[in-house]
Amino acid sequence: MTEKWPDIPFEPWKDSCTTLHLWMQIVGKYRLSRTPWINHSWQATFYVTSRGLTTSLIEAGSHSVQFDFDLIEHRLIGSSTDGSTASFALEPMTVAEFYDRFLALTDELGVRIEIHGTPNEISDPIPFAKDTKHASYDADAVHRFWRTLVQIDRVFKCFRTGFLGKVSPVHLFWGSFDLAVTRFSGRVAPMHPGGIPGLPDVVTREAYSHEVSSAGFWPGGGPVEYPAFYSYAYPTPAEFSVQPVAPAEAFFDQKAGEFLLPYSVVRNAPDPDQMLLSFLETTYDAAARLGRWNRAELECPRGLIGVPRRVE
Repeated sequence: MTEKWPDIPFEPWKDSCTTLHLWMQIVGKYRLSRTPWINHSWQATFYVTSRGLTTSLIEAGSHSVQFDFDLIEHRLIGSSTDGSTASFALEPMTVAEFYDRFLALTDELGVRIEIHGTPNEISDPIPFAKDTKHASYDADAVHRFWRTLVQIDRVFKCFRTGFLGKVSPVHLFWGSFDLAVTRFSGRVAPMHPGGIPGLPDVVTREAYSHEVSSAGFWPGGGPVEYPAFYSYAYPTPAEFSVQPVAPAEAFFDQKAGEFLLPYSVVRNAPDPDQMLLSFLETTYDAAARLGRWNRAELECPRGLIGVPRRVE
């Protein structure tokens, strides 16, 4: 617990990362099945907490329920506004066993419903009930992953304060398994072509219905096999890929179609917060400048603790 920015190389825990990702898809799909649609699928995400990740409250008939991945004591905890709780240990087990245990937990809380039983945004998906392939759980690595998210969540929230326009919460998408924050120009975007594997085109097109500059963090296993920050724009402005951004270690990945910055560079920097903020600000600047966003009306100085934003 002494390292503020933990070391989380992807290779040693990639099997556990995949398993955790699939477990979170199961719980995320429960929230998705119970929650009215919010623009850009924001109704389905997880949020970083003082102990792990949470769905936040989900309406469940006469009361509401919440599911928390406690990544300190390594338990999945379900709690209801009627006062009942249920939980089970997070430990090495197959996705199929986790699926069964989660359904039993919802039975115990009296909130069971049917959910879509196949993973999304994953190549060659195996139905949850049949997945006996993925069964790893490295508790130490998962704990370090959560502690990493705590730091990133804090910096992303600071970045978020410098924008007056529409901006997303800082949240974790269980489909792509990334922590993200997104700014919007306020203008409608061209229709997205769709075609993202494992994601219905109707969902993709709704997610990209408006112009965005989006940044986030992958633990690995996405376009790159190492933990990295990313930043992209949709639609992508001409010359976006050749814009100078900071820090010098950031680069545009043509295959991924976005700027990347290895997590290890930020972690080992003298001032990780400032380095990450510089990446977020300069990549956003490239998107907003080239996209001709109305920046005078959308931007403001970053927020300060206890100081109201001055309006003149």
